[in-house]
Amino acid sequence: MDRRSFLRGLGLAAVGLGACGTALARSVERRLLSFVHTHTGERLTTVYFEGGQYVGNALRRVNELLRDFRTDTVYPIDPGVLDRLFDLQAAAGGSEAFQVICGYRSPTTNAALRKASSGVAEHSLHLEGRAIDVRLPGVETARLARMARQQASGGVGYYQVSDFVHLDTGSVRIWGDPIRV
Repeated sequence: MDRRSFLRGLGLAAVGLGACGTALARSVERRLLSFVHTHTGERLTTVYFEGGQYVGNALRRVNELLRDFRTDTVYPIDPGVLDRLFDLQAAAGGSEAFQVICGYRSPTTNAALRKASSGVAEHSLHLEGRAIDVRLPGVETARLARMARQQASGGVGYYQVSDFVHLDTGSVRIWGDPIRV
């Protein structure tokens, strides 16, 4: 076996282990997440999935916390976003609250942010409640992004200077700053 084949095999094994970790995390019957919103200071710790189903009251509290704080618009957050966070936290071994930079984004806010920055997508999944921008205290943001990419279960953007990771439930794709090994 040559070096290239060995390294390719090693990479496939790492992806497989990441998928196993995701499957293990998702098999948990009780899923709890904690958040602190960096712009509003609001905090939430909630069990959002229990007994094989999503908990309606918990999802409503998550929707409220992840609202567009600029317009105060509340929108349903895709529970798949929460599952991605849960899986990622389990894989990272983090126990702190996710620091939320952005959850839902209204069309008004998205348009304003787009005018101010070329890095804001016109058809952002934030507009559909299918994206979140976070960091996890105790876990280096580059490591968090690397682990999210290994899960291969949606979009992952890494922003080194702004120190956050974008996660969404769209198709598998990656963008942003390179991650140094």
